[in-house]
Amino acid sequence: MDWIDTHAHLNSDHFEGPLDEVLSRAKEASVVRILVIGTNREDSECGVRLAQEYPQLAAIVGIQPNNLNEAMPTDFDQVVTLADHPTVVAIGETGMDRYWKTVPIPLQRDFFWRHLKLAHLRDLPVVIHCREAEADIVEVLTEFSEKTGKPIAGVMHSYAGDEATARACLALGLHISFAGMLTFKKNQALRDVAATVPLDRLLVETDTPYLSPEPFRGKPNEPARVIHTGACLAQIHGRSIEEMAAITTDNARTLFKL
Repeated sequence: MDWIDTHAHLNSDHFEGPLDEVLSRAKEASVVRILVIGTNREDSECGVRLAQEYPQLAAIVGIQPNNLNEAMPTDFDQVVTLADHPTVVAIGETGMDRYWKTVPIPLQRDFFWRHLKLAHLRDLPVVIHCREAEADIVEVLTEFSEKTGKPIAGVMHSYAGDEATARACLALGLHISFAGMLTFKKNQALRDVAATVPLDRLLVETDTPYLSPEPFRGKPNEPARVIHTGACLAQIHGRSIEEMAAITTDNARTLFKL
């Protein structure tokens, strides 16, 4: 029973020193691959270094929308360079965020488009962050898909939106990934949305060190706990946990060419 954690911030300040113990626990929990996500130039570079050091890891590079104000003019150029590294399997995380209100929407839109273009040119999937910006995300993705004439390979990460947005993203070609929020007792509405996602578009993630699933809610997360979200997803779809592990792992391997 193999799992792939498709979104983990193992390159964050939360993890200092070697990752051996964290990765050992992940291996014991049958997590065979972990995708280390970039949010700025520095941690994108760190993710590539970690993926070179640990075969269990792969890197995703990009600048998260809430970090754009701090980015230097040449930072995205470095992301473009990193995209060619053999450990890199996707571009992101990118997208849009209206919750924090710290980065102008036009700037977010511009960089979202840049990331989408880079992913398209490198034939890599894109990892999308969305917080209270569902209409913006769907609008940009629709424009980009119409411009290229192709569906968009990628994933809406840590999905927390409604069914209508999920349907729109699925129609554009995207996968939907669920994190620990799916297991929260008061999140039945999200579980109802998860039930509508086709099996061949489902992914699981931890968003480590954030969003620990039940029964670890409130504690720092780590990749070994992806199984709890996977088990919840299995119950939602009326599948065994072994079946859901196989489904989400096959989907991840196909999307990220692992």
